[in-house]
Amino acid sequence: MFSFIKNQLQKIFSHVTSKLGTFFNKPVIDATALKELEILLLASDVGVTTTRSIIAQLQAAQVSTGPELKHMLHSILLDILNKHTYTAANQSIFLFVGINGSGKTTSIGKLAHSYYQQGKKVLLVAADTFRAAATEQLTEWSRITKSDILIGKPGQDPASLVYQGCEKFKNEGYDILIIDTAGRLQTKINLMNELAKIKRIVAKQLPGMFVNTLLTIDSMLGQNSFEQAKLFKESTDVNGIVLTKMDGTGKGGIVFAIAQELSIPVAYIAFGEQASQLKPFNAQEYVTDLLG
Repeated sequence: MFSFIKNQLQKIFSHVTSKLGTFFNKPVIDATALKELEILLLASDVGVTTTRSIIAQLQAAQVSTGPELKHMLHSILLDILNKHTYTAANQSIFLFVGINGSGKTTSIGKLAHSYYQQGKKVLLVAADTFRAAATEQLTEWSRITKSDILIGKPGQDPASLVYQGCEKFKNEGYDILIIDTAGRLQTKINLMNELAKIKRIVAKQLPGMFVNTLLTIDSMLGQNSFEQAKLFKESTDVNGIVLTKMDGTGKGGIVFAIAQELSIPVAYIAFGEQASQLKPFNAQEYVTDLLG
């Protein structure tokens, strides 16, 4: 499943994996080696808090050789990712949140394509009514993925459009409902209120159906993107992360910071502009490939 990592994401793994290999080949791991490893992890967007935790665990384990380091690091990284896993059950309704430019609309298109390939009938709701470009982009994705789309008037109350979308979803026999939302409102309170209102509408119109709230994070922005993601974590219940633009200059370490510090599982990783370039995240394969 993750063979595309080695083919498409060379910038990530050539930066990290090759340098990790020098540590794994060392006959002796001492304090200097661990300090060098700490610097590498920080440079790979793992984040200060998560990096310190990893180094502390390696010190506590008293690893003394390269092979021991690789084995222990594999265990630590996998444990971080496995503390929070994305549940694939009840996948019918998706609410996408994220800052403008994080790849949210593109990820919606890719997810719609994935379900179209499975023979599902998909409805997109363009509830980011404040940004005309978002509606235009989502309309193009609906064409590419052969999905239906519901579009409101510019500046329309997003919740009212979501209401219409839920009615259409019920009445016309759709399998999948994917809702786009505004990437930024004037204040945090506005954002919280808007997302809460949308969720209330969905819960009322589609009682008993689980809403998968997916947050898109731009891997290229590293820790800056991570900090902005905290706002959405505080504003709404997020079930999973879609880590986007993984073919760029991002170094992949932010996956661990997200899991450790935000307590949110990574659901998908996305790269490129093609409809098929979205993959379910697999922690075991990700760590194994990362460590080489």
